[in-house]
Amino acid sequence: MRGASIQSRSRTLLSAALALACATPAIAQDQRPSGGPKSANERMVEEKTKPIVLSAVYTAEVDGNVDGGLARGVRYLDNLDLQIAADADRLIGWRGARAFVYLLYNNGTSFSSSLVGDYQTVSNIETGIRALRLFEAWIEQDIGASASIKAGLYNLNSEFDTTQSGALFLLSSHGIGPDFSQSGQNGPSIFPVTSLGVRGELRIGQRWRARVAVLDGVSGDPARPARTAVSLSGSDGALIVGEVDYRRGGTKAAIGGWAYTSRFDDVLAGAGAPSGRGNHGAYALVEHRLHGGIDDDPAGLSGWVRFGIADPRYNPVVSYLGGGIVQSGIGKRRDDQVGVSIAVANFSERYRRAQALAGTPSDRREVIFEATYKLTLTDWLSVQPDLQYVVNPGGQPTVGDATVIALRVRIGR
Repeated sequence: MRGASIQSRSRTLLSAALALACATPAIAQDQRPSGGPKSANERMVEEKTKPIVLSAVYTAEVDGNVDGGLARGVRYLDNLDLQIAADADRLIGWRGARAFVYLLYNNGTSFSSSLVGDYQTVSNIETGIRALRLFEAWIEQDIGASASIKAGLYNLNSEFDTTQSGALFLLSSHGIGPDFSQSGQNGPSIFPVTSLGVRGELRIGQRWRARVAVLDGVSGDPARPARTAVSLSGSDGALIVGEVDYRRGGTKAAIGGWAYTSRFDDVLAGAGAPSGRGNHGAYALVEHRLHGGIDDDPAGLSGWVRFGIADPRYNPVVSYLGGGIVQSGIGKRRDDQVGVSIAVANFSERYRRAQALAGTPSDRREVIFEATYKLTLTDWLSVQPDLQYVVNPGGQPTVGDATVIALRVRIGR
């Protein structure tokens, strides 16, 4: 039964992580909401003036399917991010330690599943469940001058499989590839549901970084999706994620991999295929800026490309290719951004066979094109019109290509 030993196991996990700590300066990490302003954690590390930093950002979004898909219609989605970051060194004298708490609210309105029918989810704030959740709650401790360890409720997509350029877009696939996000019994530990985990990071010189995370294999509680559930059970297994990235000037190149230790049902289970172990995948990405360093605030022209694969026995999407181009700074409007992107999700032959046996045949792939412009009016207000064209929504041959228009407004900092 899940949760039988959560209290003792959680204390052991956190204690073991923090016992390795020693004093050192902080290492900045990217904890911003997808496409949003800088998070409380980023601002605290950069400003170095306050022991506690608060952040509140409300995102309002109107999405409309104007042609094709499952049905025409308009929906209102929203997202509220509430964050608090604390520098334990300046606050209580705990050298090299930081804490971060992140509350998340969504109204749960469905758009892709009810109107478009796409697999990749055209809005990265769609959850399908109305809920107020504790999204993250962790402590990070530096180890020496070039390493750190983090433990608690952890969004792996804050550090793994990320690009700054991709964060501009509304399509979920440009936040984390669908080859990875589809995995697990309740998804990996990403938006909107996370799990307990431990992450270690090592910086090798000025250009190389390596990180590994071990997380509970089941995020939240699938039977109670609106609740914040933190439980550990042997039947959950673990999700193990690793990534190595190289940064030089305006370029970042990364390669990563993930694997679950528990058993999964085969996509051909309906045809008698047995469950098994070994659900795994890998990804690689390259991002480049023509101006400035890869860790600087966006400026000028940038672009990225990402490729990922997943085990076809347990996952519908066997491979994914995505990328785009972003221009940051439009004339005198230095904070505006405009971008175009493409996302191609390829369905496995095994999945297509299972769909055919079930009487719902599937095409080989789903392709989504996106064009967007973010108008930054102040440091606390932005307006972003967006257009997406979805080819073969969900790979369903009976569903017409969809045209989606959206308007996103962000308030807060």
